[in-house]
Amino acid sequence: MEDLRPLRVAVIGAGPAGIYAADILSKNHPTATVDVFDRLPTPYGLIRYGVAPDHPRIKEIINALHKVLDNPRIRFIGNIDYGVDVKLEELRPFYDATIFATGADKDRELDIPGVDLPGSYGAADFVSWYDGHPDVSREWPLTATKVAVIGAGNVAVDVARVLAKTADELLETEIPDNVYQGLLASPVTDVHLFSRRGPAQVKFTPMELRELDHSPNVDVIVHPEGIEFDEGSLEEMRKTRHVKMCVDILQNWAVRDPREDRKRRLHLHFLQAPVEITGDPATGVTGFRTETQELVGDGTVRGTGEFTDWDVQAVYRAVGYLSKPLAELPFDTRTGTVPHEAGRVLDMDGNHIPGVYVTGWIKRGPVGLIGHTKGDANETVTSLLADAPAMAEASQPDRDAVISYLQRRGVTYTTWAGWQLLDAHEIKLGEPHGRKRVKVVPREDMITLSNG
Repeated sequence: MEDLRPLRVAVIGAGPAGIYAADILSKNHPTATVDVFDRLPTPYGLIRYGVAPDHPRIKEIINALHKVLDNPRIRFIGNIDYGVDVKLEELRPFYDATIFATGADKDRELDIPGVDLPGSYGAADFVSWYDGHPDVSREWPLTATKVAVIGAGNVAVDVARVLAKTADELLETEIPDNVYQGLLASPVTDVHLFSRRGPAQVKFTPMELRELDHSPNVDVIVHPEGIEFDEGSLEEMRKTRHVKMCVDILQNWAVRDPREDRKRRLHLHFLQAPVEITGDPATGVTGFRTETQELVGDGTVRGTGEFTDWDVQAVYRAVGYLSKPLAELPFDTRTGTVPHEAGRVLDMDGNHIPGVYVTGWIKRGPVGLIGHTKGDANETVTSLLADAPAMAEASQPDRDAVISYLQRRGVTYTTWAGWQLLDAHEIKLGEPHGRKRVKVVPREDMITLSNG
């Protein structure tokens, strides 16, 4: 590397994408220092607030992220809302470059009648509730006995599984007490998951799919009328191992006998497209209408004109996430991403905005697994390091200059040492109950505990 002068970089977003970028940068530039900012008082983003609490193997990623943030050349600064507390032009005097890794936390819209009725929910909001996100209400109206979940990805599977499980099955996880109490009072008996396409087109991973069947209280029922394949489906199964694995699991479940001893049922329906959520503003959701689809040969589907009305009292939409626009950055509202070339942010004329980069879902959209984020971050950091020799020296290279700036502005922030205090506190809360931790939910409590 030609330029080994101290390199100072800000990363906006302390989820896996941002932390991986900080790690790769520190390993490939021996004098680089990185400040990882996040809107929340706590680190880890999606891993803490977007992954179902009964995913212990995925949660173990936190251990790897923890090691990264332990690096003295990487500093966590939480409770900083980009666009409110700081903006890009305010950060420029303190850093040679800024990487945006803000992810996606909004639900993609589903344009069908009735979507705004009471009892119609976005999956992102529900996930935030059961993961104890500090920005959502602590209450959730779990009053339905029969529920529909729309989607064919891992988030849809997570939502359906959490709705179907008993509260006591989740008590060993880190769910906050309000989530346990809410699930404990749920009267649900049947959860219906609807996929518009066939079993060979689903986006579940085999691990996520198998986890549906782990509950001793839930009977997973695959309705065989949707288990159909065309040539495009067969080709996908031949070339993609995980698709074949998912299809095998679903076919086995479709032919087994019902397990009558289980009080709750999770139904999987394929080739059913959402058409309408029925009900009225006074009573809320009273039903859900789908149109049966047929495969046309290449794995895509078309409607048959055959409709089914389902007796449900709540509908959860898990049709994808969407990123939010960022202050002072261009934004493609269609894709929900910031325009870029190999991670370099482009202005409206297609020119690279000096010193500005993106990684993660704000860069490529909310697709792929958490592990894919590493390769994405590597591309962005490679671009940044290639540009580093041409970067102007920051006018205030002192690493603590940005901290002094925040203090002068009266901005309350949290630190890595503060997170370790909160982390220890949550673990201690779980000890009397034999749990790994119990999450602290209100933002004010997090800030207070994080600051000792």
